[in-house]
Amino acid sequence: MGNGTTAQMQKQGSIREQLADRLRTFLPTGALLTDAEDLKPYELDGLSAYRQVPMIVAIPDNEQQASKILETCHDAGVPVVARGAGTGLSGGALPLADGVLMSMARFNRIIHVDPLARIARVQCGVRNLAISDAAVQYGLYYAPDPSSQIACTIGGNVAENSGGVHCLKYGLTVHNILRLRVLTVEGGILEIGSEGLDTAGYDLLALMTGSEGMLGIITEITVKLLPKPERAQVVMAAYDDVKKAGAAVGDIIAAGIIPAGLEMMDRLAISAAEDFVHADYPLDAEAILLCELDGTNEEVSEEIMRVHDILLKSGATSLRTAKDDAERLKLWAGRKAAFPAVGRISPDYYCIDGTIPRKQLPLVLARIRELSQEYGLRVANVFHAGDGNLHPLILYDGNKPGELEKTEELGGRILELCVEVGGTITGEHGVGVEKINQMCIQFRDKELTLFHGIKRAWDGNGLLNPGKAVPTLQRCAEFGAMHVHHGEMKFPELPRF
Repeated sequence: MGNGTTAQMQKQGSIREQLADRLRTFLPTGALLTDAEDLKPYELDGLSAYRQVPMIVAIPDNEQQASKILETCHDAGVPVVARGAGTGLSGGALPLADGVLMSMARFNRIIHVDPLARIARVQCGVRNLAISDAAVQYGLYYAPDPSSQIACTIGGNVAENSGGVHCLKYGLTVHNILRLRVLTVEGGILEIGSEGLDTAGYDLLALMTGSEGMLGIITEITVKLLPKPERAQVVMAAYDDVKKAGAAVGDIIAAGIIPAGLEMMDRLAISAAEDFVHADYPLDAEAILLCELDGTNEEVSEEIMRVHDILLKSGATSLRTAKDDAERLKLWAGRKAAFPAVGRISPDYYCIDGTIPRKQLPLVLARIRELSQEYGLRVANVFHAGDGNLHPLILYDGNKPGELEKTEELGGRILELCVEVGGTITGEHGVGVEKINQMCIQFRDKELTLFHGIKRAWDGNGLLNPGKAVPTLQRCAEFGAMHVHHGEMKFPELPRF
């Protein structure tokens, strides 16, 4: 080890100890982690391909402590990454070796449920599903339902603008929140949005939603609650051709029907889910569609018949309609468990997230199959078909030299395909570190410069979650130069924002 490296480590160790001493003056015992074995569990989020042990982990109990952490780090020029449950799939909560990771896990209180106004005030660390559990006694629920809803937190949902299987009819997180309480990089407190239908000034609520912890740290959210529908029923259609299933999605929407959920799985995903959950999926099908309809008894009865006709005309080889709520939940269980199910059939998998126009589903699915064969990597397709949000799961073995890099390259090709057909590189997972190169494909220099300007207005020194979501223009220039031939593509190292 060279003297320069030793001196650098000693300097970083000194900064860590000085900062830790300052944080200990107001944080309770156990709220500050500095030992290597305590820091290790925080080195990654749900995207396990990227890892970095943080310099310090701080776990505040309340807003005052969180505010003081930000103020202290801002004064010291130390970056801060906020973390919820760590279920994110784009590396958005990846820590920094020279930064503080602030866990919001203890912000887990449901402050108030108002059944008359149909709203709930909750802290950022409340689990998504816990909101509906608290509201069920009033016949209400919170609509956005990511597959990780049993574990993911509402603060993380806002940071990534999460969706779920019912986002087609009821919208993403941004459509289901009313107000945020946010800490600035200096530790100040902002109230954004209101309980009214509109608010004067710029729409900062929409700007903050999906900002990936780069503009401020959310501590409290006011969410909308919806009345539980009188009836919900799901139809499962099996197909002998993935392209037919993709085309059926457009047929349903074109008929003026907006299902509560419209999901699709291909043969590999079907097999994995059935082996794991035993949802009675047809193992001989090349693809299945799950179409859920909800509303009054009369509405659902009428739409079920119309959907049956559309699915048969589209080439479905078999149809099955859930007879009761237990059977409906069983059919959904396979879809909800698709990610862990795929994890059982491969040493590793890489889940990407892109969105395309619905009419392009048959074309994109065919191209993904071609790319899978080109790279020699299996791809299981599980996605929110109704709104064109794809979740291809690339199966690989990280123990084989070069296979992770090949997987990342394949993932990049799929995301670029999404942009090529008029879509976008993400739908709900965010950009994080995973898709930062593909931001260079989707946006031009002027647009990226505007993004940087917004970042500077909120965080002039670039201390909140640096290195995520928005690439530098230099990075895009380097990426463009390396993008001439996919077989030789190498991504530049992730820089600080």
